[in-house]
Amino acid sequence: MSWVIGIDLGGTKIASGLVSPKNEIVAQSRIDTNADDGLEIVINRIADEIDSLKSHLPAGDTLAGVGICTPGPVDHITGDLLTLVNLPGISNTPFQSTLQEKLGIPVKLDHDAKVAALGEFHYGVGQDRESMIYVVIGTGVGAAIIYDGNLLYGESNTAGESGHMTVNPDGHACHCGSKGCLETYTSGPNLERHYANLAGETIGGAEITQRAIDGDNIALQIMNEAGRALGIAVASMAMMINIETFVIGGSVSQAGDVLLSVARETVPQYSFKAVGERIQILQSELGESAPILGGAWMAREAIK
Repeated sequence: MSWVIGIDLGGTKIASGLVSPKNEIVAQSRIDTNADDGLEIVINRIADEIDSLKSHLPAGDTLAGVGICTPGPVDHITGDLLTLVNLPGISNTPFQSTLQEKLGIPVKLDHDAKVAALGEFHYGVGQDRESMIYVVIGTGVGAAIIYDGNLLYGESNTAGESGHMTVNPDGHACHCGSKGCLETYTSGPNLERHYANLAGETIGGAEITQRAIDGDNIALQIMNEAGRALGIAVASMAMMINIETFVIGGSVSQAGDVLLSVARETVPQYSFKAVGERIQILQSELGESAPILGGAWMAREAIK
C-alpha cells in the first residue's frame, strides 16, 4: 500500500488529507476554495497544500497519487469538470489532467457523492457488504449506487440523482422545475426555510435538529416530514434495484434517529414486505472523512 492524498473540493472549502498505507488520515488541511480565481490559481493552491502535507511523510517515503472529488456534473473518465452551478470559476475545465501535470503523479477525479460512497463502502459502515446506496443530504441531496462492489454511473453519468426523485407530486416547488422532490423536504436550506415559514424564526439546521430532540413541535413536524420523504425515496430505490443497505451521510445526517427512525418506519409502507423488512438505513460512520478516504481509495486504484 502507498501513501496517497484525498481531497474534497467543495463550493466554499478544500479539505485535504494525507492517508497512510494503513488507511489512516495522519495529517489534514482546510482552505477556502475561492473558485472565482480561476483554474490555474485553484490548482496552484491545491498543489501548495499537497506540498505542505508531504512534509508529514516518513523519511524516504514518497507520495504515490491523489484522489479528488468535486460537486457534479463531472466526466469521471476524463476527469473534466462540466458546468458547475456552485463553482463557475472552474466550470468546463480539464481539472484532473491539469492537476496531474502540475504534480507529476497520478490523479483521479470523480463526483463528491460517489467518492464519499467509496470511502464509506471500503472503510466505514459499508465494509463487508457487496452492495450499498449512499445518500448524501446537505445543501443538496445526491446518491451513489455501488452494486457488487462497482459504482453505477448510468448511460449518461447521472445515476444517483435521488434528490430529484418525486416523493409527493403535490409537494413543494423545487428549483429543478419539478414539485415534491426529496431535496425540497430534506436538504439543509429547505429545512431552514420550512421552519422559518412555520415558526417565523430563521435558524440553522443544527438548531432545528436540537429543537426536535428537545420536543419542539414545529421542529419535530419538519423532521418527521423529512424522514417520511427519505423513507419513500429509499423504498422506491430498493424496489427498483434491490439493494438493502442504505447509508445516509452529509450534514443533515447528523440528526441521526430524529430523521432516520421515521424513514425506517416509512419504508415498509411503500415497498413489498419481502423487500422492506430487509432494508437497513444506517448513519454514516466516517462523516467528513468519507470523501478523503474515498479519494485515497481512488488514488490507489489509479496507480495499480
